[in-house]
Amino acid sequence: MAKTRLQTAPRTAPETAPLDTYLKDRSRMVDKALDTFLPRASVKPGTLHKAMRYSLFAGGKRLRPILALAAAEACAGDFQNALPAACAVECIHTYSLVHDDLPCMDDDDLRRGRPTSHKVFGEGVAVLTGDALLTVAFEILAQARPTRLHPTASLIKELATASGSRWLIAGQVLDLEGEGQTLTRAQLQFIHQSKTAALLTTSLRLGAMSANAGPARLKNLTDFGQALGLAFQIIDDILDVTQTTEKLGKTAGKDEQSTKATYPALIGLERSRAEAHRLTEAALEALKPFGAKAVRLRQIAAYLLDREY
Repeated sequence: MAKTRLQTAPRTAPETAPLDTYLKDRSRMVDKALDTFLPRASVKPGTLHKAMRYSLFAGGKRLRPILALAAAEACAGDFQNALPAACAVECIHTYSLVHDDLPCMDDDDLRRGRPTSHKVFGEGVAVLTGDALLTVAFEILAQARPTRLHPTASLIKELATASGSRWLIAGQVLDLEGEGQTLTRAQLQFIHQSKTAALLTTSLRLGAMSANAGPARLKNLTDFGQALGLAFQIIDDILDVTQTTEKLGKTAGKDEQSTKATYPALIGLERSRAEAHRLTEAALEALKPFGAKAVRLRQIAAYLLDREY
């Protein structure tokens, strides 16, 4: 399929640094904040805190926290105020990966180019590492600065709902139950919306809430996040089929080995690519009310779509 450029998603704006510079800068800020929030490996129990840091600082893209910071900027806020929420979301995301990789779930030995937590620390410690990352996320979020429209309780409810039994965990359960099954497109979409898009959307919403965004702005970012999150997961499914383990940093072809329900398996590669492109266009459409303030969100959406090529 020929590479298609998104006409509505400019790569750069003259008044801003290149996107790769922005991503690296924001990633470093998130890492520095995470390092401050998390207990040191020297704090008892050392094994647990070492394992938490091992997975959290394994070199992830920091997509979700960066989206939180960019959403704060799109709402004319100070991105620094969004850092606790950004770090909390990254802890939730990492906990979900640690548990996903366990032998009782996806049973993977490689994550972000390194042996998975249970391969290094054992299954018991890996389970507790995920538990600890989940718990510390709310400890971090409780330190976020509340705004007039969004008290601390609202922030905590937002993250708890997205990571609970109706969204993130629901998606994980349905993903497990769907292995080896023939799912409908609607069933597969619900899994992706729950397991991937919900937390990504909440990252954006928490960033906006740190900027005291009102209902209209939150709705725009919800629409953006839901479309972007689904496109992101479809592209991940494509990459699992088309890329190598070395490039992915995790075991390539794992979805097919596990007989997981994916978009490429259900509708084929070409239609999956077209759907990812359609969803990205829909995501960009949701950003129109923000004007130039959402330039980074637009650039990130285009960058994520380009991962497949």
